[in-house]
Amino acid sequence: MTISEYVSSLSDNPYFGAGFGLFTVGAAGAILRKGLQTSLILFRRHYMTTMEVHCRDKSYQWVLQWMTEKGAKQTQHLSVETSYEQLDSGHVKTKYDFIPSVGQHFFRYQGTWIKVERSRDQQTTMLDTPFETVTLTALSRDKGIYFSILEDARKMALKKEEGKLVMYTAMGSEWRPFGHPRRRRPITSVVLDNGVADRIQSDVQEFISNPSWYTERGIPYRRGYLLYGPPGCGKSSFITALASELDLSICVLNLSERSLTDDRLNHLLAVAPQQTIILLEDIDAAFISRTESDKVAAAYEGLNRVTLSGLLNCLDGVASTEARIVFMTTNHLERLDPALIRPGRVDLKEFIGHCSPNQLKTMFLRFYSGQGMEEKAELFVEAIVKAGKQVSPAQVQGYFMFFKDDPEAVLLNAHRLQELL
Repeated sequence: MTISEYVSSLSDNPYFGAGFGLFTVGAAGAILRKGLQTSLILFRRHYMTTMEVHCRDKSYQWVLQWMTEKGAKQTQHLSVETSYEQLDSGHVKTKYDFIPSVGQHFFRYQGTWIKVERSRDQQTTMLDTPFETVTLTALSRDKGIYFSILEDARKMALKKEEGKLVMYTAMGSEWRPFGHPRRRRPITSVVLDNGVADRIQSDVQEFISNPSWYTERGIPYRRGYLLYGPPGCGKSSFITALASELDLSICVLNLSERSLTDDRLNHLLAVAPQQTIILLEDIDAAFISRTESDKVAAAYEGLNRVTLSGLLNCLDGVASTEARIVFMTTNHLERLDPALIRPGRVDLKEFIGHCSPNQLKTMFLRFYSGQGMEEKAELFVEAIVKAGKQVSPAQVQGYFMFFKDDPEAVLLNAHRLQELL
């Protein structure tokens, strides 16, 4: 029997014909499936672009806000974020922001369809919050669309903060906004002695506007300030007003925090947001107890994990960052180590003390205006000076609050100002 006759006899066999047919169909299906998979991979590779944003990235919150404004209108699967906003009338308004929930969503942006997948992992961040990622996949080869999205998200976030002061606090190894952006405080609302506010403000403005001057002379581009004096005299209030005036934010760092170490402190100073003032309040309390008792001081010794040498290296060491403004405050200048306040670490020291006659008069006129107030202000200053007691701006303001609309009562009770507080 020839080969052709043998093949012909097999084709006439019904069992062989059925099996060959099934094999052919299966092979064709496998080839088609493989072809579709390969085509889809090639299509994704050449005609689709993907961007992933994880929750540790600075733009993550921007993208979420952008999704809130743009995406929440185009999807039916939402999660809610509740916040509160204080109105000018003093009332508090409850706000509900709808954000696309965990899962897949499809948006249209600038004529391009975008798939947004928000995923949440089981692992948590250092803040004990779930680790999240947002993955955007666009049906486009143009990577510039993601740049446009990030720019829109950034501008949207900045617009919400426009004209407001943002306070940051250290959370784990990163900075997070503390509360909601607050109204900016006019620098004229903080009354200091003659020339003090102007000296500090002009020095900071000169520093910000002349980075090349430092570079050309090989001087590290950073500036340190120390405000010292009795409590309640306006040190922290002035820093807040100064940041508002210069359109800066404030990063508040508590050196007494038990979880803060030298390495974490160095990291936080290195990753501080741009255009911010780093504020170290009550710097003397970070290393020495405020009590005069040696026994209590010994009990507190060693509790802090931040060392003085670690702080010095962060401020002016080899690894210290530049383009940085640091403000420190203290009520006890004599307790500070001389190495901490030497030039290079503290470039400008200013004493913020009790009220001078000029401060008393200015504060009186700020509270009470109208005809004859100049003369009443002089009488108020005279009464305080005659009493022979030093008072802080906080005490004077608290005293004025007792008689908001009665300057006559202010004059009558001026001799016992401190007794009323």
